[in-house]
Amino acid sequence: MRRLAYIPARSGSKGIPKKNIRPLCGKPLLGWMVEAAQKTGLFDRVMVSTDSEEFAEVARSCGAWVPFLRDSAVAKDTTSTIDTVCSDKARLETIGERFDTFCLLEATSPLCRPEDIAGAIALFEKVNAGVVSVVRSKARPMIMRTLDAEGRATPILQSRQILRRQDEPVYYQLNAAIYINSWDELTPELKFGYNPYAYVMDEISSIDVDHVEDFELAESHLRARLNI
Repeated sequence: MRRLAYIPARSGSKGIPKKNIRPLCGKPLLGWMVEAAQKTGLFDRVMVSTDSEEFAEVARSCGAWVPFLRDSAVAKDTTSTIDTVCSDKARLETIGERFDTFCLLEATSPLCRPEDIAGAIALFEKVNAGVVSVVRSKARPMIMRTLDAEGRATPILQSRQILRRQDEPVYYQLNAAIYINSWDELTPELKFGYNPYAYVMDEISSIDVDHVEDFELAESHLRARLNI
């Protein structure tokens, strides 16, 4: 069984320029996920998909495999992840690279641990169905409301039963770290976020770097984890 770790790293981040290669505790952001995937020892290839030769060079310096740059047609900020994946899949197959298990790992999750990746892979192979990583939500849907144009409040959940916090169901949310599917599932119709099985990660390992403040938070926790 061949497994591919696939780490998207587009160069055109608008919020934080060159976010995916910005240094974090002395290592490019994408390097943390590359390292985590490598440490599992489970993957035949740890691939970074990028549209930038600069990013490709950084990824290679971190030990990642970058067989080609993305096709420009799927390197726009409006391009969906699955369209990029399908394009790269087709190109991989033309060079004789085909896999059984596809594991999409987001570069923006630098605190994702090798144990999390290995645990998600183990779940995928047990259930033989798509897996997505989640984290327990702090939000309480029971007390959340939408507001219309006139300010009228409508409950998100329609139950009118009033529950104490400790009696409410436990809710989980996607943490944008790990998505696992079979190679043959990779078609334009696939929606990674709707994979049916959830692998639960802890709050710190689920930190998603999107803003400058997230870099500071991630760095603080990385330093504590590494004792540096």
